[in-house]
Amino acid sequence: MSGVDWEDDDPFEEQREEIENPMKRLFVEYGRNYVFHAVVGILASVSARVLDLLPPIMLAVALDAVFRDEIGYAEALPFGSEIVAPYVPGTQLEQFYLTVGVIAGAFFLGAAFHWIRNWGFNAFAQNIQHDIRTDTYDKMQRLNMDFFADKQTGEMMSILSNDVNRLERFLNDGMNSLFRLAVMVVGIGAILVAYNWQLALVALLPVPLIAGFTYLFVRIIQPKYAAVRSTVGKVNSRLENNLGGIQVIKSSTTEDYESDRVEDVSQDYFDANWDAIETRIKFFPGLRVLAGIGFVVTFLVGGLWVFQGPPGPFTGTLSEGEFVVFILYTQRFIWPMAQFGQIINMYQRARASSARMFGLMDEPSRVAETPDATDLEVREGRVEYDHVTFGYGGHEGVDESDAAETDEDEVIVEDIDFTVGGGETLALVGPTGAGKSTVLKLLLRMYDVDEGAIRIDGQDVREVTLESLRESIGYVSQDTFLFYGTVEENIRYGTFEADRDAVIEAAKMAEAHDFIQNLPEGYDTEVGERGVKLSGGQRQRISIARAILKDPDILILDEATSDVDTETEMLIQRSIDELAADRTTFAIAHRLSTIRDADQIVVLEDGEIVERGTHEDLLANDGLYSHLWGVQAGEIDELPQEFIERAQRRQARTEVDADADDD
Repeated sequence: MSGVDWEDDDPFEEQREEIENPMKRLFVEYGRNYVFHAVVGILASVSARVLDLLPPIMLAVALDAVFRDEIGYAEALPFGSEIVAPYVPGTQLEQFYLTVGVIAGAFFLGAAFHWIRNWGFNAFAQNIQHDIRTDTYDKMQRLNMDFFADKQTGEMMSILSNDVNRLERFLNDGMNSLFRLAVMVVGIGAILVAYNWQLALVALLPVPLIAGFTYLFVRIIQPKYAAVRSTVGKVNSRLENNLGGIQVIKSSTTEDYESDRVEDVSQDYFDANWDAIETRIKFFPGLRVLAGIGFVVTFLVGGLWVFQGPPGPFTGTLSEGEFVVFILYTQRFIWPMAQFGQIINMYQRARASSARMFGLMDEPSRVAETPDATDLEVREGRVEYDHVTFGYGGHEGVDESDAAETDEDEVIVEDIDFTVGGGETLALVGPTGAGKSTVLKLLLRMYDVDEGAIRIDGQDVREVTLESLRESIGYVSQDTFLFYGTVEENIRYGTFEADRDAVIEAAKMAEAHDFIQNLPEGYDTEVGERGVKLSGGQRQRISIARAILKDPDILILDEATSDVDTETEMLIQRSIDELAADRTTFAIAHRLSTIRDADQIVVLEDGEIVERGTHEDLLANDGLYSHLWGVQAGEIDELPQEFIERAQRRQARTEVDADADDD
């Protein structure tokens, strides 16, 4: 039903594989804008961690030099004794107070540096998160319609939400932990070597084992996280799809069926995530065991050294204070080393997420402006289709309602050639799948023609800016969309400078004012998500009011009255006729009565023009238009057998396409 193969790999895999070194690109393109915040965070982090290492040293000094008085105060320090010696007080009590002051200062000053560190890293991460989310969305909304036809909303939401958040977590928590790890490991290693290099080798014994174990973990976990990211997008897409179609689900009593489908994609996510979790929960305890080995062995060797002198091949002395330092630092050594795996974990997730984001940013636009594009100048509104042909090649996302088949090489519309004079109305009619909507989407440059050209007042639409082109065209689709907000906000959407009086006048012309006045809060009534609080006809009239308020030079009405009753259609049609009186208008309608007064009617079948003329001319031709008119007039028994057989073949093709979508 959804047209999505939920067994596919990551829908952004192709884009992701094109990106080399995404984290480097992240720091180069975005991180450089916030170097100050990063530098502040790094320096404060290093300072805070160095201060965190000071209390155990001072404890060892106090133990050996103050309490036991076995060594001079300055000599008890692992390094810098010559510099410190002139400032050391002479009595043990004064040395004790000095030790207390240094430890207290380390804690208070360290707390200040921790605050600065958090400010720096958070500012760095939050700013990049904001920039990359807005840039990704801006790029996404400018991509061609064929891109969105291949992607589910939930998959794109996964990038804008989950991937961006994972990136922020690494830039904040991950980088913070990385510098903490670096300072703690390097700092502790240097201090231990300064105290006793032989025992330091024992304490640092697990480091190469942890490095190898972590490398193995990264190799195993990376593809598993890629699978998790893929299944998250599929879960989001299924939920988005079902919540958007909740009315259809309820009216079709398919709650059990949809619950099963949600359960299936949720189970896929569970299986992928649990696979990664099983690997992760084995890794971290194993990492702690390896790090703990250093503590146990250090305690054993150091304890024997204090009791009995240097054991085995070791030489020299080890004081009780030095032993305490080794024990405290080795224990502190365990947690940073265990965090190393989490940092790698966050990095891998961030790398995958940044690759997806940059892959999307680098997605090429098949409809692009030329470097020397100029603004469209509409003088008369004359529109010319000059032997236009358009097909699937490179346009995978074309509206399949206009495609008779799904072959990639199929031509959707072929040799479309007509001219509409300024202020005239041209109607496009034909069976479902004839290519009517595609013809008009080519005018908006939702897609570019493969052959031929489309011109407005002699200007090729490919040589003007997209903004000026689309600002000159008002488009009312049969698939109306309202944004979450008030009625007035939806009418004014795209014409934001319009005042309340202009909004009301547009609503009156669209025959919407009366029903809006009867809403609980009138024009300030919230329409709900996608306009769910309004009926289809009400949404359509608001959409028409939006186009009226825009006052475009060219108007496109694609089944603009399909969701209203006959009486309302008559009222709206009267307003549309007034709106179209002085501007070029294109209209698609299955109710042929709504376009009978068009200046020119073009009849499409299988992507080609088969008839053209006025309503009276086409009826007299006794062709496809005349037969379609007969169907709507209820003259089915008088239709020729050939027309019925062709309709059956078209219907069969439509059903085959629908089945292909379901698969």
